[in-house]
Amino acid sequence: MAKSRRDFLKLTGLLGTGVALGPFNGFSRQEHKILNERVRSSAGRAPAKFNMCGYRAPKLDTVRIGFVGLGNRGAAAVPRINFIDKVSIAGLCDIRPERVALAEQSIKGSSHHPAIYSGKENGWMELCERDDIDVIYIATPWNLHVPVATYAMKHGKHVALEVGNAESIDECWELVNASENNKRHCIFLENCCYDFFELLTWNMARQGFFGEIIHCEGAYIHNNVESLFDEEARYKLWRLKENIKGSGNLYPTHGLGPVSKIMNINRGDHFDHMVSMSGNDFTMKGLEAKSYKKDPAVFKKFLDDKFRGNMNTSVIRTGKGKTIMLQHDVSSLRVYSRIHMVSGTKGSALKYPLPGRVSTSHEDWFTDAQMKELEDTYTLPIVRRLGEMAQQIGGHGGMDFLMDWRWVDCLRNGLPIDHDVYDAALWTSIGPLSKWSVANKSASIDVPDFTRGRWQTNAPGDYSIDHGNLTPVKKVTAAANQMDLTH
Repeated sequence: MAKSRRDFLKLTGLLGTGVALGPFNGFSRQEHKILNERVRSSAGRAPAKFNMCGYRAPKLDTVRIGFVGLGNRGAAAVPRINFIDKVSIAGLCDIRPERVALAEQSIKGSSHHPAIYSGKENGWMELCERDDIDVIYIATPWNLHVPVATYAMKHGKHVALEVGNAESIDECWELVNASENNKRHCIFLENCCYDFFELLTWNMARQGFFGEIIHCEGAYIHNNVESLFDEEARYKLWRLKENIKGSGNLYPTHGLGPVSKIMNINRGDHFDHMVSMSGNDFTMKGLEAKSYKKDPAVFKKFLDDKFRGNMNTSVIRTGKGKTIMLQHDVSSLRVYSRIHMVSGTKGSALKYPLPGRVSTSHEDWFTDAQMKELEDTYTLPIVRRLGEMAQQIGGHGGMDFLMDWRWVDCLRNGLPIDHDVYDAALWTSIGPLSKWSVANKSASIDVPDFTRGRWQTNAPGDYSIDHGNLTPVKKVTAAANQMDLTH
């Protein structure tokens, strides 16, 4: 195989599946067939040890948490977790001492006295090896997600893994195997699944309001390109570096997670194959040139790099013949959108542009009064109990707090988690798969089945809080006082 093709396959993560290719572009039908067979058969590289979907881990009365990565998301999570009772913030780890100090300051005066790890590249390993921690909360740059998660699970810890993008398909399998082999949860922290409209439409779909789901759409359209060139916002410009690793969907899960839940992916249906297309870059190269003029020493290394296209569009077909359209654009002057469109045989929903709307005809959306009736009927108990407080505590409008409270409550009560390792692997695999498709003239590529066929028998999840041991939370105005959620 030519060195250029081998380097590309390493980049996209498909070399590890044993793929051998012919011409770089324009495969013969036989070569394309071999590629997809090998991607799909990669499930056989390690036999299934245990099904983590629906797994009820032993109950933890107090959930002891160690944080690895205290950048934007990690630093926000620490004080948010502090509002949840029955948790112990037991460890804080970041290579930057100032970030650890900031996180420690955010919980000053609380009952938490975390161990501190900073200044060493592998300090996270020591944190993972402690015997007084139950969960490692991972909010590092993406290239460290799987190394930290697999190491933590091998050392007996559950992991709460922040959103991001897989470096390779092999990485996805490493995550699955580590979770199964060690019977430790990989809790995927896709916060957008807990946004209020997404939860509303999930319940509507579950109750049959939309009829049979036909098609869904999701996206991450968020112009944050300036921050990619900001060393203060992105440690060592790690997010900028992600944008030169190939053109595709670099951040798929915000749009994909909620619609996957609605379509019962991994729990009744599965992704079969996908195609992806990107346009050119029309903005990032110009910003790189401006940044180089301001700081040549830092940005010289990017001068010869090719940035991914501004807009990527991918289409996924499920095993049951349903489709998903997924988009990614973080470098164009567009209003923020995750789309969140649900289309069924009896109705549809569309969140963006806000406010979210629902329709049961082709003529118009429901009125405000009709939407209020839907909310009264389909709002989930978790939102009724915690929604107002979640909005006060914050975290992207409250969905971050709902997410964190939920997984803590599940671990405390030995309940199945909402988004498990199969969701983490599948949703993030769209990154390397989309890059391969884009680089090969939008050729179709099969999506691995990380459940190894168990999607056919896995029960659909739910967001039920119908048990008698709900985790209390602290009042926003007086953290010392507790609010009893059991009444």
